[in-house]
Amino acid sequence: MTDGHPIRAAGEHADPVAFQQHEIAESTRAHCPMTEYDYADQFTLVTDAAEAWNPEEWACAALDSVAGLQGQLIWRGLLGLRLARRSAPGQVAGWRIADRGDTWITLAARSWMLTGNLVVELGEGSVSLATFVRYERSIGKRVWAFAARGHRRFAPGLLPDAQRVLRKLP
Repeated sequence: MTDGHPIRAAGEHADPVAFQQHEIAESTRAHCPMTEYDYADQFTLVTDAAEAWNPEEWACAALDSVAGLQGQLIWRGLLGLRLARRSAPGQVAGWRIADRGDTWITLAARSWMLTGNLVVELGEGSVSLATFVRYERSIGKRVWAFAARGHRRFAPGLLPDAQRVLRKLP
């Protein structure tokens, strides 16, 4: 179920943005290895170009190219996630590839206070990015509450910006 209204960060232009779904799609939830989590959201971009690239290419564009160093600062610095080198095999932007299929990829990272999973999933005419967080310590809840404000502000732009990056590739 969606409200049908794209969410835009303040000052953003009228290019397409992903909309937040009120309920995580069952297929997406099935790709998250966590059976219990404390926070989840899913943003979906409707685009005819969704299947022009595979889920790992979407994830690399969104997390490596778009989130880039800002994402690394938040993931490593604020959230304390133990990420691999960005160039290491078997990872995307330092996030370990936990599992994958033809239409989805699941990424995983942990810190001493929380665990995170990201799922990028392709659908017919759409691509989605879901975030799942489980608090490992009580401070994880407080830190994520702070970080989630920025996450909800910038996550809607990750997929449209990733699409722009992918379209520029040879």
